[in-house]
Amino acid sequence: MAVWATAGASVVAFMGIGLVDPILPSIAKGLNASTSQVSLLFTSYFLITAVAMLVTGFVSSRIGSRRTLLTGLALVVVFAALSGTSSSVGELVGFRAGWGLGNALFVSTSLAVIVGAAHPIGASHSASPTGGGGRAAGGGAAAILLYESALGLGMACGPLLGAVLGDMKWRYPFFGTAVLMAIGFLAITVFLKEQPRPARKTSLLDPIRALGHGGLASAAASAFFYNYAFFTVLAFTPFVLNMSPYKSGGVFFAWGVLLAIFSVLLAPRLQKRFGSLRVLGGSLLLLAVDLVVLGYGGHTTAVVCTVLSGAFIGLNNTVFTELALGVSDTPRPVASAGYNFVRWFAAAAAPFLAPKIAESTDPHIPFVVAALAAAVGAGIVAVRRRALALPAEEPEPRHTTGDGVPAFANS
Repeated sequence: MAVWATAGASVVAFMGIGLVDPILPSIAKGLNASTSQVSLLFTSYFLITAVAMLVTGFVSSRIGSRRTLLTGLALVVVFAALSGTSSSVGELVGFRAGWGLGNALFVSTSLAVIVGAAHPIGASHSASPTGGGGRAAGGGAAAILLYESALGLGMACGPLLGAVLGDMKWRYPFFGTAVLMAIGFLAITVFLKEQPRPARKTSLLDPIRALGHGGLASAAASAFFYNYAFFTVLAFTPFVLNMSPYKSGGVFFAWGVLLAIFSVLLAPRLQKRFGSLRVLGGSLLLLAVDLVVLGYGGHTTAVVCTVLSGAFIGLNNTVFTELALGVSDTPRPVASAGYNFVRWFAAAAAPFLAPKIAESTDPHIPFVVAALAAAVGAGIVAVRRRALALPAEEPEPRHTTGDGVPAFANS
């Protein structure tokens, strides 16, 4: 129940990312804001999320994972509700920043909590590395799949919820999220016990020091460029499609379904057959091609390419998560914080830069820039493939007291 309570709350947390997608044009109209102003809803959210990554480990190692999760959820409830009361785009951007702080505290801690609580799921399985990059069949691998399932489901349901509630009034999706997060808060309060605290408290600089590892730094750098492409699709495409909330929500729901399917079901099979780095590099290049076609195709082509991008994003999300957690011997919460600190800056930059680029050139160019970013990410994977190779190709979970949750170790 602790696993499912945390995973359920994670679904709602990820719903908050894509929630505003179908209603971006409605928000712009309702608050008399420009496209670039409304795009700041993503920028403020992810900018605060990125900076907060340096704080999350510091906080959780002192007050415990459970309290950190609850603090994050409480902040999301408050700021999501306040977002629905905004009378100007400036207020809404500010409230989304507070929402980003709460989401950072929750999301950065939830994976470690799920891994720790879910270990018995795979405890009876034996892990045997495969030369082609197969996954360890243990609690850690099962937890990553559960976490990616929550991400995919949240990404799929967020636009759908935004469309259904936003069609009535653009403020309602924010209130709906606040209610769902409040339910998640109660579920975690009831079902999740406090997790073991780390033997050593995390300092504010530990995530930065963790990036001194070549493999983790390479994964973060590649993910930075990938995230720029990812959030160009998420934040800028709704304005290009220019559809009603219901139609836009339907497009991004289909996008999220593909993301979930490829992340959870197909990524493990492809990794086993081709190896993680080949899957990642190939998926990034295919995403780049998809973005160019999206930018220059007609309306129907743009819709199809938007949905199709979910498949490549799903593959990338799974492999990047495993790289960030397994490529170095740094405790997982610290490695995750350093990795996310880098990559979320791109998520903050893309929603701000894409409309600016479109305004100064034309609507096609933001997708070309995003495609180039994805290609650079693939280039980093190719050049740094030795540093990015997971120990023995795939990690095997084991218990350790180093970070208070099971750690990945060489088989």
